[in-house]
Amino acid sequence: MRSPRSHLDRLRNRVAVFDAGRVADETMKMVASSRGYFGRPGWSEAVEELRALPVERRRAMLHAMADRFPALGDGLDARCGAISLTIRLCEGIDDDPLAAERRRALDDLGRVHSFWHASGFESLAEHELAQGRALSPALVAVVRRSAVEAYRSNAVVDLAKRLTDPALNVGEEWAEQALRDADGPDWQALLRHAATATAAKPTARWDKQAHVVIDAVGADRVRETVPAWFALVGRPRTLPLDRRTYEPDVNSAYDPYNANALRGLAWLLALLPPHPDTARALGALVETSLKKVAGMGPRNPKVANAGVNALARIDSEAALAELARLAARVTYKATAKLLDTALETRAAALGLTREEIEELAVPAYGLTEVGRASHTLGESTAILEVQGTKAVLTWRSASGKQVKSVPAGVRRDHQEALKDLKAAAKDIDKMLSAQSERLDRQFLSRRTWSYAAWRTRYLDHPLVGTLARRLLWTVDGRTVGYADGELRTLTDTPVTPVAEGAEVTLWHPVGHDPAETIAWRDWLERHRVTQPFKQAHREVYLLTDAERATGTYSNRFAAHILRQHQFNSLTAVRGWRNKLRLMVDDEAPPATRELPQWGLRAEYWISGEGQEYGADTTESGSFLRLRTDQVRFYPLDAPQNSAHCCGGDYRMWLRDGEDPSAPVPLTDIPPLVLSEVLRDVDLFVGVASVGNDPAWQDGGPAGRFHEYWSSYSFGALNESARTRRALLERLVPRLAIADRCTLESRFLHVKGERHTYKIHLGSGNILMTPSGQYLCIVPKSSPAVPESGYLPYEGDRMLAVILSKAMLLADDTKITDPSILSQL
Repeated sequence: MRSPRSHLDRLRNRVAVFDAGRVADETMKMVASSRGYFGRPGWSEAVEELRALPVERRRAMLHAMADRFPALGDGLDARCGAISLTIRLCEGIDDDPLAAERRRALDDLGRVHSFWHASGFESLAEHELAQGRALSPALVAVVRRSAVEAYRSNAVVDLAKRLTDPALNVGEEWAEQALRDADGPDWQALLRHAATATAAKPTARWDKQAHVVIDAVGADRVRETVPAWFALVGRPRTLPLDRRTYEPDVNSAYDPYNANALRGLAWLLALLPPHPDTARALGALVETSLKKVAGMGPRNPKVANAGVNALARIDSEAALAELARLAARVTYKATAKLLDTALETRAAALGLTREEIEELAVPAYGLTEVGRASHTLGESTAILEVQGTKAVLTWRSASGKQVKSVPAGVRRDHQEALKDLKAAAKDIDKMLSAQSERLDRQFLSRRTWSYAAWRTRYLDHPLVGTLARRLLWTVDGRTVGYADGELRTLTDTPVTPVAEGAEVTLWHPVGHDPAETIAWRDWLERHRVTQPFKQAHREVYLLTDAERATGTYSNRFAAHILRQHQFNSLTAVRGWRNKLRLMVDDEAPPATRELPQWGLRAEYWISGEGQEYGADTTESGSFLRLRTDQVRFYPLDAPQNSAHCCGGDYRMWLRDGEDPSAPVPLTDIPPLVLSEVLRDVDLFVGVASVGNDPAWQDGGPAGRFHEYWSSYSFGALNESARTRRALLERLVPRLAIADRCTLESRFLHVKGERHTYKIHLGSGNILMTPSGQYLCIVPKSSPAVPESGYLPYEGDRMLAVILSKAMLLADDTKITDPSILSQL
């Protein structure tokens, strides 16, 4: 394809012996070769050459271009480029041979995310405005999005500043609802001011104007209206955009112009009188904004950060509770850091530690006793009760009889109270999950409490108490559990009144005799206590002879193949730091977990797996899979190790004059630290390993992982699987299919009518006997645990997978799924 410069020479030759058709031919060739980039050498000269033609010759050439326009095809860049060029050439010409094509091109341009900064497509919009024609809202949105791109022309920015209507970009459900609700000039002024929130934090000047627009609308109306918009954020676009090749999933991301308005609206809410609805809406906005989009990562961290900053400015218990809840859930580093800063600032102001402020920040959400509250609404009574991980709202009539649905009188006469109860139930669900995760991470925090503080913040707290009363604690050296309204010892002896200054810690099985741990498991089962996470059944990882021989590293979890993005998410949830490996010439540190209370840093060495871009990577170049290596420990302040993303030896980067730091011998690592770190790593492998994927029987790309898949899918059980096996020994006899099930070695054997099946207790994969044929059953994303009675702990997804497969296969003559039947 010729360059614009060579086309320019040919164009000049055609102009010299003017023939409208041949001049149009060469012009269209230039347009096609430019691919929408009109800043190349030769373009400006070509435009001037054509503009210098007499009016009649230009008219003839434009009509000839109109005849040839269909030859450009459906490519938007070329068509818009041709229209843009004709606009520059039509001065003094009263007819417009490309008017229909111009309208079609403008409509198509309204369906793109943005246009290239050097394309000059803004001239199409300028031409419409010059002719007295308003731009469509969709085209206004494209211009605005193009103006906030990193690379944009000043002409686009100037044009965007003149486009003041509509106040927000159309195409997003929340924005269109806001435009419908903004029914007057005061609301319009508020939205326009919100859209000016382009900085990281509001300035005093911005806040001053914000108070003006709030006062004009009314603070109560703003508080009642804006949270309803936030509830619509993140929904599918009402005007889907055309996604170009290699472009990220722009339809799942925020419109960048509207994103500024969301930031501004969050800041506006922080200036209103505190209200629980405000804090709730801001917390939801933070979480929605951090949901990941393919090829982009979090949807919009800037909006999430604005929500955190707004919560930090609100002086209320509800806002503090949202900050504490988000701190336990958010893993995106920049936002997590803001949350940490906000909580530490609040703690310092109150003279408390960060841990204390997190504990005190948990509200009761209307619960008047541990896990329960009753509210009388007219002749009906609402019972809000925590059951396991959920808050359940039930109703009773005036006679005390339970009714299945919300009574009509409550819906009619107590709408606001009903709304508050439903919101409280949702808040409880979210906070329970966050507090369970926070408590599960407390084992390495070395946290201790005085007995009085512990009873107030944990055991007797209306919400946290529903978790704390299902855990084991150490009170002044004695292990205790809560049952039948009292703290009790292993022999069920009630604990006598304890001194207020007694020390309380969260119990961990490390350091306790295995027989004692088993006895406590029996105690929990006897009292029908389901723990919120594994504690009495928690896996314990003791130092092995192989690790004593290696001295400074563990190979226990080496040579595994993990799904990188799932691994990355898991590390973040468990408090590790990790960097995605890209197939580029770069280095990265290992996955690390800092343990400041112990002066240690744990490292899990990993590298990208694969060599073929596309087959082994995402479109953006990040590896799909990782290969794992050693686990090591270093002093907390030791220099960082790193290795090439594609594999190679780790080495310690030293600054000028810095001495290398040796790894800490495993024998010097406290047993609790070693166990918890290795448990995390076991979790990463157990969840993210490709060996868990039933669809990988062929060994993945080119079959190169077949040996690994086979060995992992049906190999020796890890600690987690051994714990699962011990539980199944107790659980299987209670199942409805108990007479068809037996546990042997690494498998749960299930006798069906067609075959006998062996379900591996680690991977959940299945073999049929006696042939040894593999049976592929892909589980649902959230399999339900079959009715099996009491379970001692929550959260084991693989246990649910194994049980659901066992129930299915025990009655294999009723299977209707064709993909399963074809294998039987």
